[in-house]
Amino acid sequence: MSFDHLQDLIKAKKNPTVAGLDPKPEYVPPHIRKASYDKYGETLEGAADAILQFNKGLMDALCDVVPAVKPQAAYYEKLGWQGMKVMEETIRYAREKGLFVIADIKRGDIGSTAQAYSDGWLGKTQVGDKLLPAFDVDCVTVNGYMGSDAINPFLETCRAEDKCLFTLVKTSNPSSSELQDMVAGDRVVYQVMGDLTQRLSKDDVGKYGYTRAGAVVGATYPSDLRALRKRLEHTFFLVPGYGAQGGTAEDVQYAFDKYGRGAIVNASRSIMCAWQKTGKDGMDYQDAARAAAEAMRDDIRQFVTIL
Repeated sequence: MSFDHLQDLIKAKKNPTVAGLDPKPEYVPPHIRKASYDKYGETLEGAADAILQFNKGLMDALCDVVPAVKPQAAYYEKLGWQGMKVMEETIRYAREKGLFVIADIKRGDIGSTAQAYSDGWLGKTQVGDKLLPAFDVDCVTVNGYMGSDAINPFLETCRAEDKCLFTLVKTSNPSSSELQDMVAGDRVVYQVMGDLTQRLSKDDVGKYGYTRAGAVVGATYPSDLRALRKRLEHTFFLVPGYGAQGGTAEDVQYAFDKYGRGAIVNASRSIMCAWQKTGKDGMDYQDAARAAAEAMRDDIRQFVTIL
């Protein structure tokens, strides 16, 4: 099972973190941007090339530190087809580096449309007599707030391809309470979503005790995170909100089980943009990113012991 593979990588590197690859052109060091703009001009193609070179450099620096990367589709989509090509190339390069790839796509549709998303990101596409993979990531994020019809097509593909997914349960943004904290009978809405997520995959449990359907649970609500860990004992957590959004290592410790398993914590800007704080104009972006990733790892390991 794919979450077993992710947990194996976490154990091997003693690091339960994922580096988000959410690059804006201004996050790219000036010397990389200049080289790409000199070649392609200040165009979408030039921006896309700069981001690809940046991503590859980051992964070269991080591949023996972090177990996973998480490219966020929006940052690539905004560059049009050139950006989506860069996302595909980023995914391929990550896999060559032995990294687990979580595509942060947050798709939330139903029926044949959900199936098409699932085929494209996790599965295969029928072309004549052939079945061909497209993005071929290990895991995706899914918005399940349209109900099980939005989750099941992805789960079916995950079972066929031995992959996994994360559904949005309790997100890290400030306005999440406007909907997710509303009372629904004897539960609040995010508990309903968490229960649904675990129930849909309850008969498909891996060697570490986690199902194929994980949950996104933000670090910015540590009491909710702690309660959900107890409630959803077989659900693997993706934890955003550490660092720039205000979540701390002390907060994220509640995402893990007693063995230090069952969760992975995301950081994006604090790693990608670490070079902006060194005063070296980005020439040291790889060293800066690696130092930031190691500092995050060590910070969390003060509170979480991975067995």
